[in-house]
Amino acid sequence: MKILVLFDVARRRDPHETFSAESLKQEQKPTEADVLQCLQRLGHDVETLAVFDDVTHIVERLRACAPDVVFNLSESFHHDRSHEPNIPALLELMKVRYTGSGADALLLCKDKALAKKVLSYHRVRLPRFVVSHRLSPLRSLKRFTYPAFVKPVCEESSDGISKASFVRDEGEAIERIRFIHQKFECDVLIEAYIEGRELYVSVLGTRRLTVFPPREIFFEHVPEDVPKFATFHAKWNESYRKKWGITNGPAKDLPPAMQKSLRKLARNVYRWLKIRGFGRLDVRLTPNGELFVIEANPNPSLAQDEDFAQSAAAAGMNYDSLIQAILETAY
Repeated sequence: MKILVLFDVARRRDPHETFSAESLKQEQKPTEADVLQCLQRLGHDVETLAVFDDVTHIVERLRACAPDVVFNLSESFHHDRSHEPNIPALLELMKVRYTGSGADALLLCKDKALAKKVLSYHRVRLPRFVVSHRLSPLRSLKRFTYPAFVKPVCEESSDGISKASFVRDEGEAIERIRFIHQKFECDVLIEAYIEGRELYVSVLGTRRLTVFPPREIFFEHVPEDVPKFATFHAKWNESYRKKWGITNGPAKDLPPAMQKSLRKLARNVYRWLKIRGFGRLDVRLTPNGELFVIEANPNPSLAQDEDFAQSAAAAGMNYDSLIQAILETAY
C-alpha cells in the first residue's frame, strides 16, 4: 500500500523534507524510526510528513501523495498536545483512512477526569477522585482520604508526575495542586492512592479485539516501605531506572481467573472509551486481588522495545506482524 507516516516535531520543518529511520533515531524518535523501518521492510511504498503548525502543508501533502492509509503517529500540533485529536479529525474530514483512535477517543482519554466519569457510569472500579479546576482551585480537601495521588488532568507520558505527586495529608495535596495549576496551566486530578502492582494491558483491534498478555513495572531496589509508582523519571530516565532497579516485563504469577478478569476489563474499557486500532489500559492490582483502572491510553507508543510491542511478542506476534495488523485496522 501507499502509506504516509505522519508525526509531530517541535519546530518548523521543510514540508518536503524526507526522513529515514536513521535520521529519526538521531532526532530521538524511536517509535517513528521503528514503524518507518518496519513498513519499508514489509514492502509498502512509504512517505513521511513532519507536522508542526501548518494545516495547509498537511492538506496539500495528502492531496499530492494520495495515500491508501495514513499511519498516524502525531501527538501534538504547534508543540501542544491538547491539539492531538484535531489531526484525526482533519483526516476524517478529508476522508483519508488512518491508523489508531479517532478524535472522540482522544478527547475522552486526554481528559482523565472525564474518562473516569464515563467509566464510573459503567461501574468500573476506580480510585476515589476529585478535580481541582484551574479557574476555581480547591482550597480544602478535608474530607478526602489519604494517602492520595495528584497529577495533571491532561498530560501524558507521566509528565507532571514525580515523588511529590504522592501526598500524605491535605497540606501536601493543596501545595501540589497549586504547583500543577501554575506549571501546566491545567486542571488537576486528585485520587486515592491504590497500593499494589502496576499492570499494563494492551489491546489490538477495532471490531474483534485481541488482548495481549499483561506487562508489569517492577521496582527491585526501591525499599518496601516506599510507595511505588511510575514517575516521569521512572519511565524515561535510564540512569534513574538502573539505580532503583526499575524494569518492565511480563506480569508474574497471575492466576488464570485474574488473567480472564483483566481481559474482560480491558475489552470493556476499550469499547466504552471508543478506542480503536490499538490501546493500553493501566491497572492497579491490590494485595487482596481487586483491580482498579488508573487510566486508558489510545495510541500508546509503538517502539519495538516498549510495552505494547513486547506484549504482542509475548503472544507470539512479531513486530512486523503487529505493524501490519495495525495497518489493517485503519478506519
